[in-house]
Amino acid sequence: MSGLEIALLLTALVLAGALVFRRRAGEAALLEEKRLLEAARAEAKEVLEAAKAEAKELLEVARREARALREEAQATRERTLQEAEELLRRRQAEAEARLKGLEERLRVQEAELKEERERLRAEREELKKEAERLSKRAEGLDLREARLSETEARLKSKEEALWEREKAISEREREVEKKLQEVAGLSREEAQRLILERLEAELEEEKAQRVRAALEKARLEAKREAQKILAQAMQRQASETAAQLAVSVVPIPSDAMKGRIIGREGRNIRTFEALTGVDLIIDDTPEAVLLSSFNPIRREIARMALEELMQDGRIHPGRIEEVVEKAKQEMKTLLYEKGEEAALEAGVVGLKPGLVQLLGRLYFRSSYGQNVLKHSVQVAHLSGIMAAELGLDPVVARRAGLLHDIGKSVDRELEGTHVEIGLALAKRFGEGEEVLDAIAHHHDPENAKTLYAVIVSAADALSAARPGARRESLEEYLQRLESLEKIALSFPGVEQAFAVQAGREVRVIVRPDQISDAKAVLLAREIARRIEQEMNYPGQVQVTVVRETRVVEVAR
Repeated sequence: MSGLEIALLLTALVLAGALVFRRRAGEAALLEEKRLLEAARAEAKEVLEAAKAEAKELLEVARREARALREEAQATRERTLQEAEELLRRRQAEAEARLKGLEERLRVQEAELKEERERLRAEREELKKEAERLSKRAEGLDLREARLSETEARLKSKEEALWEREKAISEREREVEKKLQEVAGLSREEAQRLILERLEAELEEEKAQRVRAALEKARLEAKREAQKILAQAMQRQASETAAQLAVSVVPIPSDAMKGRIIGREGRNIRTFEALTGVDLIIDDTPEAVLLSSFNPIRREIARMALEELMQDGRIHPGRIEEVVEKAKQEMKTLLYEKGEEAALEAGVVGLKPGLVQLLGRLYFRSSYGQNVLKHSVQVAHLSGIMAAELGLDPVVARRAGLLHDIGKSVDRELEGTHVEIGLALAKRFGEGEEVLDAIAHHHDPENAKTLYAVIVSAADALSAARPGARRESLEEYLQRLESLEKIALSFPGVEQAFAVQAGREVRVIVRPDQISDAKAVLLAREIARRIEQEMNYPGQVQVTVVRETRVVEVAR
């Protein structure tokens, strides 16, 4: 109830009371009633004024509170709108970045798909040509079969005639033999035995002398020719001896960058290691971080991605994924370029793109500190030079030399030796028989079917044996020499053993009373087999068994 209503109610009550009093008191109390009425009116007027003032004050307070609430609501609305707009812009930027990444991946996949279609189209054309060649060959074989049938019929008739003639000659020989037996008084078997014994006794010494002389002459000529060819190849071939190693230390602008690389609660470094497969080591090393991985290609991708992130400055999981994917694509391009450069330097043309890509992977592979790609190029040059000297095709020899270690490009990822893997890859990409034989037997040229495998094996040994080509510690070198001598001395009949030529030859001196010439050959084979089974060594090891017989007599 407001103050105005209260005043009106009081006024009504006062008037009612006055009327009642007037009726009761009569005329005598009229003046008193008027006085009271005037007082009530004055009091009601005061109460009314106070109620109006209080109502006005309450209304003013209510207006101020409503104005404050309105202003606060307006500020809250503007702040909420700004936060919503900021969140919308951030989400839109992230969506655009992801869309751009997806578009880039789509373009790369489309390019790969196009390349695969081209390869399949080329293979389809090759298969079509091969089918045509086989069809022509089948027609030629049919003609040849018809000719062979005619020739076989003629030979059969001639064979029947010869059989009749041989039969007549046999009957005549029996008659002559019978007459000779009657004259000599010996049977046929006894006469043959006497003649053979006499001929064997006369020819044994001459045969031994001729064989020994022929072997010695062939050995000297082969050794002289081999030394000439190898000397010419080594003189004409020169390359750097230092091997290029993959970088595992990445410099950073300041130590403050290490915290940004790690990220909040380590999420950046965990994302980086999961995407690259490389351990990122952040320690007290000033202004540097370490990349640890047994796979040099992964380590190089991680290095490229980390340098890109530090240059950009934005390091968070989304950006890390984008940069690592970009580094992988750049690595594919780099591998292809390295493979093309190696093929161009070796003078080998016509390699398929997949084989060029695998060849480029050898740039990040080393063997005893020697870069395998540079080693392959050098083997290609040496093989071409030796093939030209021997009158063979230098183009095929260079191709076989360049691809002889192609299995090492993926031997960490597949089961089997690099020879088996390389042979499978070369067959897959359609290489020729000479190249396949060289890849399969460049470590055992004795079982090779072509001379190209022998040439590649010699070139491989030359490239690996150059001073400084491969790195080996002094301790490992001494252990290898001691192991070679220990294996040779473990065989009975061996008197002394010496590892010479930096461990590439073992000279074994045997006791002549215990080891014969025939056993010396078997002993050399057994020692070589034990060395192959029990030791790891670069190149090859030659085993030389020396058996010396001395006869001493004193003249008095």
